[in-house]
Amino acid sequence: MNRKLLHISAVAALTLGVTAALTYPASADPRPESAADAAATAGVSLEVFQAMARDLKLDVAGVKDRLANENRAAKADLSLRKSLAGTYGGAWLSADAKSFTVGVTSQAEAAKVTAAGATPKLVKHSLAKLDAVKEQLDAVAAKAPKAIPGWYVDVAANTVVVLSRGADAAAFVKAAGVDASAVRIQATTENPVPYIDVIGGNAYYIGSGSRCSVGFSVSGGFVTAGHCGSNGSTTTQPSGTFRGSSFPGNDYAWVQVASGNTPRGLVNNYAGGTVSVNGSTDAAIGASVCRSGSTTGWHCGTIQARNASVTYSQGTVSGLIRTNVCAEPGDSGGSLIAGNQAQGVTSGGSGNCSSGGTTYFQPVNEILQAYGLTLLTGGTTPPSSPPPGGGGCTGYEFTRTGSLSSGGSVYQPDNSYYQSTVSGTHRGCLAGPSGTDFDLYLQKWNGSAWANVASGTTSASSESITYSGTAGYYRYRVYAYSGSGSYTLGFSNP
Repeated sequence: MNRKLLHISAVAALTLGVTAALTYPASADPRPESAADAAATAGVSLEVFQAMARDLKLDVAGVKDRLANENRAAKADLSLRKSLAGTYGGAWLSADAKSFTVGVTSQAEAAKVTAAGATPKLVKHSLAKLDAVKEQLDAVAAKAPKAIPGWYVDVAANTVVVLSRGADAAAFVKAAGVDASAVRIQATTENPVPYIDVIGGNAYYIGSGSRCSVGFSVSGGFVTAGHCGSNGSTTTQPSGTFRGSSFPGNDYAWVQVASGNTPRGLVNNYAGGTVSVNGSTDAAIGASVCRSGSTTGWHCGTIQARNASVTYSQGTVSGLIRTNVCAEPGDSGGSLIAGNQAQGVTSGGSGNCSSGGTTYFQPVNEILQAYGLTLLTGGTTPPSSPPPGGGGCTGYEFTRTGSLSSGGSVYQPDNSYYQSTVSGTHRGCLAGPSGTDFDLYLQKWNGSAWANVASGTTSASSESITYSGTAGYYRYRVYAYSGSGSYTLGFSNP
């Protein structure tokens, strides 16, 4: 019985350091293709496509090729993170997105990277090691000099970058007790501030009149930046209440809207229309992303790093997406999207949209996990009473479909189980037939029997599960409590 959902065949050994970067061929279609047709083929809105062309300075064929390359890279990265395990050194796209490189700490693993269609690069530090160094710096963030605005993992350089505006950064690194060989101190002019009194997607107002923006809609409300409001604060336009907020440390929050407000799986493109949100699959480092904000409208750029830390005057925020997308005060809390996949909400940054800058975003999947929320997708309208489950099961690593009669059940994947070799988050989404009551259970093998560790058992036809677990064997049970019909199960695991 296979214990892994993904298996990458071994290929002949590859000598590192002499392999040419993988280059994806450009479109060979001799006929001119309109932006609208290319956007439809790529599965993104015309507004996203046009904004990418403008900000990334690409023609129609260039945007189309870039999106295709990024999609291939994201799929390859999902499998390689698992198959390479402790030898995984991070992955990144080139500036033009024509090559995708994956770092490995062992030359013996290079063949797996090549088999997945990427270029291997031998590196000294694993991504786990670099993340551990960054976490050590996070632990002493309160002691960082004010002139150190943040730090992040630079996977392409295989180092942790500590930004400094002239402070004694070396002393800070030494005091943190980290491996100095894994750190690079970099001079910067960044002086990030949170984008508070403004809107990102659509406007909403907090308390006596401060203003922020809707990030992404979830069942019952929306997610936004944590610095916009504290737990219990009320909002208007739309009216609602902050049901959770974390800042600093994190920069996320969610607002439950009052009756009469209808969350939709859409983002304002500031071109007279909206962009449909189809899921929340993480885009690769180097991938193109676009941000919606009421001050500067719709702007695009690329992801420079994930799991970055940035220090504001209020404290340090960790786990952010670092980008070169421009933003200005007034864009706080707004939506960051890659194609049609939600990425994060605007936290803060430096610079502006005249000279350029650096902007940081709180990852949306972390917010969904923290509060057990379900992202709304495809512009669908949820029930007035928000169920814990529901919504489309898109943006997950694996998908299974089937049909059940009332009272029946099945174990997935494929009447079997899967193995997670590391600790992490398991996410499951079940979409059952309308008018039925389908339930979802996540089970773990305890050495002698399968035990339920998480479940979604509302009276709705759809359910969602988020569970942080240790390494081991897992499976899902789909149960038709009431009613019959076809279902879709989406799930991702560490």
